[in-house]
Amino acid sequence: DILVGTHRVLSEDVVLPSLALFIIDEEHRFGVKHKEKIRTIRSMLDVFTLSATPIPRTLQHSMVGIRDISKIQTPPIARKPIETSVEYFNWSTIKQKIEQETARGGQVYFVQNDIPTLSYVAKKISGVFPSCSVDFIHGQMPSRDLEERVLSFFNGGIDILVCTTIIESGLDITNANLIIINNAQNFGLSQLYQMRGRVGRGKRRASCLLLIPKHKLKTQAYRRLKTIEKHT
Repeated sequence: DILVGTHRVLSEDVVLPSLALFIIDEEHRFGVKHKEKIRTIRSMLDVFTLSATPIPRTLQHSMVGIRDISKIQTPPIARKPIETSVEYFNWSTIKQKIEQETARGGQVYFVQNDIPTLSYVAKKISGVFPSCSVDFIHGQMPSRDLEERVLSFFNGGIDILVCTTIIESGLDITNANLIIINNAQNFGLSQLYQMRGRVGRGKRRASCLLLIPKHKLKTQAYRRLKTIEKHT
C-alpha cells in the first residue's frame, strides 16, 4: 500500500499501477529529469513535496499558478539566526573562528569538498589544535568506518570534523555551532543553505564562515554568496 524509497522508485522497472499519491521529501535533491518522470507516471497523480530549501523552479511554478505552495514561517522555539560571513581563505581567520567555538565546548564542521586533500586539511588543523580531536569523513569510505566516525561526532568524541558535502542533510547535532565551508563559490544556493543548516540546531548562536579564493568570482557565484550572507 505504501512504498518508501529513494530515487530508485522512479526506475523503469518499478511499476505501481494504482499509484495515487507521491510524497517527496528533500525536494531539492530531485532534478528536472526526476520531476518530468513523475509527471509521466500518471496524469491524475497527486504530488506533495517538502523542502527546507528555496528552489527557484518550484517558487516560479507557484507564482504563475501551476503549483500551490504553503510556507512555514515560524522558526523553532529558541532558534537564532546563523551569523554568516564571506571571507578570503586565511588560516589565521580559520584559527580564530575555531578557537572561539572550541573554547566554549562546541564542535566544528570544516567542509573541504575534495577527497584527496581531506587528510591534509585534517592534519593541518590537528597541528594547530593539538588538544582537539580532529577526523575526516567522505562518501567513498567503507560504511563501517564512516558510521563509527559519524557516531563519534554525535557523541562528542570528535571536536572538529573535516568533511565533504556528505553532511549536507540529515545530521542534527546541537553542540555543533560553527561550519566553515572552503571554496564556497563552487556550491549552489540550495547546497549552501542545506550545509549551513547543520549548525544552529540548539539555543546557541551559530556561525557560518564561507571561504573564497583571492581572485575575481563569476557573477552568479558572487550573487549566490551575497544572498546566503544576507538571508540568515
